[in-house]
Formats: sequence, structure tokens, C-alpha cells
Amino acid sequence: MILAGDNFDEAKARGLALAAERGLSLVHPYDDAQVISGQGTVALEMLACEPRLEVLLVPVGGGGLIAGMAVAAKGVKPGIELYGVETENFPSMYCALRGETPRFAANTIAEGIAVKEPGALTLPIVRELTRGVLLVGEGEIEHAIVLLLEIEKTVVEGAGAAGLAALLAQPERFRGKRVGSVLSGGNIDPLMLSVIIERGMVRAGRLTRLTVELRDLPGALATVTTCLGEANANIEEVHHQRAFTNLPLQTAEVDFVLQTRGREHVEEIIRALRAAGFAARVRGA
Repeated sequence: MILAGDNFDEAKARGLALAAERGLSLVHPYDDAQVISGQGTVALEMLACEPRLEVLLVPVGGGGLIAGMAVAAKGVKPGIELYGVETENFPSMYCALRGETPRFAANTIAEGIAVKEPGALTLPIVRELTRGVLLVGEGEIEHAIVLLLEIEKTVVEGAGAAGLAALLAQPERFRGKRVGSVLSGGNIDPLMLSVIIERGMVRAGRLTRLTVELRDLPGALATVTTCLGEANANIEEVHHQRAFTNLPLQTAEVDFVLQTRGREHVEEIIRALRAAGFAARVRGA
């Protein structure tokens, strides 16, 4: 096996070069009729498992998966709707369907669908047989990854979580319909996953950073930590700040990183601190 390039396009270029150098036949990962047909079996399996599905959400890179699924699904159930999902950072199929020139970001959490050019075979199929392509943001994909891990106990990479991200981002579009989403892979770095989990906890208010003002006197910090404990907040980190502040002399700021039950619990903690005489506020990232 040869690993080359930092993204799909660089790897593709190296693969084409090797094929030319060695006289090899290239099996394209998405712009190949047989590959497209093979990927279509995903739709057949989903409909065999749940025939009542009305909508399929499919992550889109070059379009092989959604093209195959669209042909297969429409053959079995003509009325079914298919939507592709891309990240806002790599909207190649989305823009191609609209005749627009895409603009790409440097990177995306959904590396598996970070493709800059849709397939020549796949584009017309997607145009004819699907309802179009939806775009999702990086934060929405992160949120979907965390939900799948927490609720379904399923580890999914960024590209695989794109369908659920679209469902969560546009609930009104799919309300009342039976929706199937393709979880196309679990190839995610454990360190990246740990960061995503932590960021997800921050978004949910289950990990928060509070700044508390107190007199810089012996026992003041102990009083605050006692108050936090009584409010059932679990302290992860404490940063005591005396110098880098505009507060009056003998007054300090203390940053607490806390594990909480959610946003309502954070508000309860702030009320408890203020009732004890301490000014407290949530500090942003």
C-alpha cells in the first residue's frame, strides 16, 4: 500500500501518475459505472430492512454513492426522495448542480467527502434522480458525531455524520417523514474524536468556564469552591488571576472549568455564587 498526499485530490494525482508509470489500470473510486452500481446496493439493503423509508440522506464527495443509491432506490421505490449532503467547506457537487464556481476551505472534519470535482458520470445522475444537495457546517457535523456516539454508541467519521447533521440542521424539511441516513464510515482519529467530544460538551453546557470575582484574601477561594460543590458542580480546572486584570487591588479573578448537567444547571450555579456574594459570569471560548 502506498500513502500519498494530504487530501483526496493529492492522492488521486499520485495514483494517476503511478498508473501511467507502471502501465496499470485505474479503478476510479466514484466515477466508474461498476463502482456506482456496487454502491447502489446500500439503498437496496436499507429498503429491504425498512421498506417504509421515504427519504435517504447520503454524504457526497464525488457522487458515486448517491448516484448508485439513487438508481437502485428509484428502481425499487420510485417515489422515494434522495438528498446529498456536503460540507460547506467543500461544496463541489452543490455548486456543480447550480453552475456555480465553488470556493474551498483549507480543510474540513469531513475529509472523506472533501472532493473538489464531482464525477462526469455521477453529476447527471444526481441532477436527474435526487432532490439536490444540502450543505452543513463543521459545527453541525461535530454535533452529529457526538450524538451518534452518545446515543447510538456508534463511532462515525465526519463524512459519515453529514446526513444526520443535515437532518438536525433542517428539521422542518423532514418532519413527519421516515428518513434513512447513511453512516458511511468510522475512520476518525481518536485524538480528534476526544476534542470533538469536549467541544460538544461545551456546546451543550455540560462543560463550562466560569469567571468569578473575589477578594484576594485567605479563605475566599475555599468559600467559592464550597459553594460550587454545594451546587453539584465538578471542578476540572482552576486558574487564579491577579496580575492580568483591571479589577481593583486585592481583588482577583478565578476561572473555573466545571462539569455540569447542562445550561440550566450552569444558571443555577451562577445564581448560587451571586447569592453568596460573588460576581460570576460564563466566559466564552
